[in-house]
Amino acid sequence: LLLSLVAFPVQAEEVVAGLSQSRVSITANFDGSEILIFGAVKRDAPTPGDLPLEVVITVSGPSEAVTVRRKDKRYGIWINTDAVEVDEAPSFYAIATSGPIDKALSHTEDLRHHITIPRVIRAVDTGAVVSELDVFLEALVRIRKQTDAYQLLEGSVRLTSDTLFSTQFALPSNLTEGIYRTRVFLTRDGRVIDAYETAIDVRKVGLERWIYNLAHQQPLVYGILSLVIAIAAGWSASAVFRYIRG
Repeated sequence: LLLSLVAFPVQAEEVVAGLSQSRVSITANFDGSEILIFGAVKRDAPTPGDLPLEVVITVSGPSEAVTVRRKDKRYGIWINTDAVEVDEAPSFYAIATSGPIDKALSHTEDLRHHITIPRVIRAVDTGAVVSELDVFLEALVRIRKQTDAYQLLEGSVRLTSDTLFSTQFALPSNLTEGIYRTRVFLTRDGRVIDAYETAIDVRKVGLERWIYNLAHQQPLVYGILSLVIAIAAGWSASAVFRYIRG
């Protein structure tokens, strides 16, 4: 019995979490949404007093291939020169922590679980040297941070009595449709002691869904309809203008 307990140690701390909503509907007037993530720590043993508990929460949108280009000024004009193909980059990625990220998570655990923003971006066989690749990846992260597509929210997780935690994520209006992976990590001394994963379903509904399906499934009909609407709008504006002048 003692040998079996050594081989299969009892997990002392376990995370239990939930979401304020597991589905986000993108409509014609969608201007973003807020997701509340909350939970508690379930314990089967006393809390270790010497190592503080940290909580790290991530929300990741669908990944996509991205081409990062560099512009240089030549002959008086700005033109695209070098480019790097990024194999996978989340369309949206946010990470919230209860404390500084470098204290909440060790480098080894980050490599293992792919938690920080640089670790969730995959770029292989680009043909660029490592130093050049890092420059392009830093540019990608910087640009997406400016549009809130990538967010680092240190200290935004409220942790009460090392047991209850909660945080909010602001989802921007230009969300990509798909499944948003949500992960919650408990760490002590930079080491992940437990993790929980769930998902948020982001879908277009109503008119947005109809237009999206029409554009992708029947592009010829979509093009003709767009042309008809443009002609009708132009004729209507011209008629109104003539009426006002007359």
